[in-house]
Amino acid sequence: MTLQDATAARVLIVDDHPILRHGIAQLIAREGDLTVCADVGTVDEALAVVATQAIDLVVVDLSLEDQSGLDLIKRLRTAHPHVKCLVLSMHDERLYAERVLRAGARGYVMKQEATRKIVTALRAVRAGRIYLGEEIASDLLARLASGGSAAVAENEQAPLPALTDRELEVLRLIGRGMKTGEIAETLSRSVHTVEAHRANIKRKLGLKSGAELAKAAFELAGGPG
Repeated sequence: MTLQDATAARVLIVDDHPILRHGIAQLIAREGDLTVCADVGTVDEALAVVATQAIDLVVVDLSLEDQSGLDLIKRLRTAHPHVKCLVLSMHDERLYAERVLRAGARGYVMKQEATRKIVTALRAVRAGRIYLGEEIASDLLARLASGGSAAVAENEQAPLPALTDRELEVLRLIGRGMKTGEIAETLSRSVHTVEAHRANIKRKLGLKSGAELAKAAFELAGGPG
């Protein structure tokens, strides 16, 4: 059994899959400089833990049952700026990495790489560094060095980055099979607002019908996580 350092970073795990939370907690438990204080499945539960416990690091999934992980990152950045977030997700890092950094996260790890990278990523984030995969980090640095924005411009080859965070969340929920009313309830928004998001998504992605929208959403959510 690993002895915990008195200065071990206190970690909160936020994921709506209990088995995955348990697995990540076991990986972290082997390390003397990291300790898991709690693991929860929703944004509200995560906020309650951070409000009542001294948390240093949050490992957060992007796709949670009640709200988006992006929403949690933004709320923590505002209310608890000392807490550092690391995203652990099945979603393609090339699509989400820059988006989560803008939201306030400090790193991104793909779930299929968690066993090899989660501890290294947590230590990097704790030390104040940003942790990304080598390929996406190189791409972001190259675009910044060229003098342009790191944001991907809206174009035919890369339309999804043109979506706002809320539009991307609506698209993900459509991919989970949710109807407009269910999405409105999940996001605490009106049906009219969700319908407006759907219209914007179709326009930005060049989709002509609800069937095309559903297909695109299903492909995006093919690896919800």
